[in-house]
Amino acid sequence: MDSMGMFSFFAIIPILFYLLILGFGIYFIIRIIRFMNEKTKLDQERNEKLDLLIKVIRIGKDPSN
Repeated sequence: MDSMGMFSFFAIIPILFYLLILGFGIYFIIRIIRFMNEKTKLDQERNEKLDLLIKVIRIGKDPSN
């Protein structure tokens, strides 16, 4: 009975290893998606600020001013 228990234990190890790798892969993909969404939001805010800065600089260089 003891040898059967050891065999069962060693048979489960590859399955647990596979599930661990699968779980890490899913976690990694979710983290990448969250990072990209945050980066897109921050890039959009930066572009809006740059557009505002360009408008302010153009108004300052306007010869009719």
